[in-house]
Amino acid sequence: MDLCEATVRLAAAERADLLLVHHGLFWGGPKPLTGPAHRRVAGLFAANIALYSAHLPLDLHPEVGNNVVLARQLGVTVCGEFGEEYGVRIGVWGELDAPRAALEQALRTVLGVQARVMPFGPERVRRVGVVTGGAGSMIAQAAAAGLDTYVTGEGAHHTFFDAEELGLNVFYAGHYATETVGVKALAAHLAAQFGLPWTFLHHPTGL
Repeated sequence: MDLCEATVRLAAAERADLLLVHHGLFWGGPKPLTGPAHRRVAGLFAANIALYSAHLPLDLHPEVGNNVVLARQLGVTVCGEFGEEYGVRIGVWGELDAPRAALEQALRTVLGVQARVMPFGPERVRRVGVVTGGAGSMIAQAAAAGLDTYVTGEGAHHTFFDAEELGLNVFYAGHYATETVGVKALAAHLAAQFGLPWTFLHHPTGL
């Protein structure tokens, strides 16, 4: 999921020649390759490992993207897009006729985590939006799209009141956990396309 010293070591131990990650090397523009950044790159060079990172493009990809893959794994029938970032809609929404508790259980089954639930929408879930990662700031956009339930990874403290006052069910299932699905789906696609073996390197943050 993340490029860090630990995942470079894990990739080297697997004798990988390509490391595919969601969160890459640079955040907020290029920076000098010193300290931890240097050690990450030096580890890749030492083990002769190529790096490919896909952040927002992987979030919104219509086939192997985090949002659409997680929605489908939860049993949501995807109907459209919502949630704008940098002028592009990155989230998906769809239909699911199920009790709120069933969606909570589905998240536990699919991601292996206990989601934090803000149960301010209807007990029976019908219109669900998904934006993985740290997209709690999009609760208002989910409400504006006519959704009753919103699934994401995490959000700031004040988003509790956004959910409460807008009357939405909101599930925080973890930034790390919700964004593991895209890299796995992309790796499986590459394996099928080119006959490449792959393995997922698990280095959870718990966040």
